[in-house]
Amino acid sequence: MHKEAKFWDKIAEKYSKQPIADEAAYQKKLKITQGYFTPETELLELGCGTGSTAIIHAPFVRHIHAVDISPNMIEIAKGKVDHEGIKNITFEVAACDEVNIPDASVDVVMGMSILHLLEDKETVIAKVYQMLKPGGVFISSTVCLTGMMKLLKLIIPIGAFFGKTPQTVRFFNSKELENSLTDAGFDIDYQWQPGKKGMAVFIVAKKPG
Repeated sequence: MHKEAKFWDKIAEKYSKQPIADEAAYQKKLKITQGYFTPETELLELGCGTGSTAIIHAPFVRHIHAVDISPNMIEIAKGKVDHEGIKNITFEVAACDEVNIPDASVDVVMGMSILHLLEDKETVIAKVYQMLKPGGVFISSTVCLTGMMKLLKLIIPIGAFFGKTPQTVRFFNSKELENSLTDAGFDIDYQWQPGKKGMAVFIVAKKPG
């Protein structure tokens, strides 16, 4: 089992019951994302959690392949989909850098609240770029933690030791994230940062073509 899976397995049930922290921002992100869909869209979601966002998007696309590192998260997601009778979502237990998708085979990749939890976001971003068809988009929402870096660098290792936080949390600002995307070859098609400056940034990055 991947080293991070144990933490997410442990909190999966509690996570599935948590309310959305900022419902208005979430709804705006859903609407913007759906503007990039067609009925033929092949969508890949990295870090799908318990499947809530995939379920919302399912009526607007042809197929969703939803991936998460936590087997428990995936089991909860499968239960939701079975309960609602949704047929166009498939699930896979895998880390973001382990997903095996053919090059130029998907129209949209989503990575919501995941890039700051990766050991090497640049490798995953490059992988996403390869998986996307020309003209495809990578839609992400990422917590940028540099404003609280000194405090969190003390707290997170302690929390990880006691199993209260993920072991891997990376610190970068929104400009550094934007540079990671453009360095990989993406163009920034849309960018929005709700709430406090220095926190989550929502970006739609487009592969030329």
